[in-house]
Amino acid sequence: MSLAGPVGPKRWAWGLVLLGLLVWWIDAQSEKEIALVIGEPYEDMRQRSSAPIASAIPAEVSFNIPKSDARLRFVDPKFGFVTPAARFFAIFYRDDRIGSVRMSPQIEPLLLDDIFKVVLDLQDQWRNAGWVLTRPDQYPALADTPQSRAKFSGPRPMGTTYWQAGDLYQVMMSVRRFKDDKRPTEDRYLITLSIAEPWMKP
Repeated sequence: MSLAGPVGPKRWAWGLVLLGLLVWWIDAQSEKEIALVIGEPYEDMRQRSSAPIASAIPAEVSFNIPKSDARLRFVDPKFGFVTPAARFFAIFYRDDRIGSVRMSPQIEPLLLDDIFKVVLDLQDQWRNAGWVLTRPDQYPALADTPQSRAKFSGPRPMGTTYWQAGDLYQVMMSVRRFKDDKRPTEDRYLITLSIAEPWMKP
């Protein structure tokens, strides 16, 4: 014989409420992502991604922005990579197929130390997956050196590099100084990534 007695309807109701709150909290803690590859149907990206994003407009050329901060998971089986979460993230499409991505893989403008952590990690992912530099003499990989730090602190604080995955994809990564009104005494920086089919010849 049970000493606890039957569970009443109020206790069941509270249990369901607590379970719902737990599921909501776990979902809120998980990092949202947009998972895509250039050239695929737009709806395939929507179904695969955990970040909410609007449907494509049929037979149109346009772009959509995720409705929450989201990282990019580039899902090519050979050339895939993952970025940190982004607040600015635009997915361009034509006739229901993804044509390009433009994003800044960060939630806010970052200090130079943090910028280099993101930049070097992305370059390592590309290098390990078989991406190669496009025009390395003109646009070398970004490096954390005294010379590059001096450049980013100078009057034209900007650096750009291009990487290519065979004849399938190309990415441009650019870093520039950004005036952050919230921190007017600090040098803050933004990374911009553009990903599409190759548009610059080696």
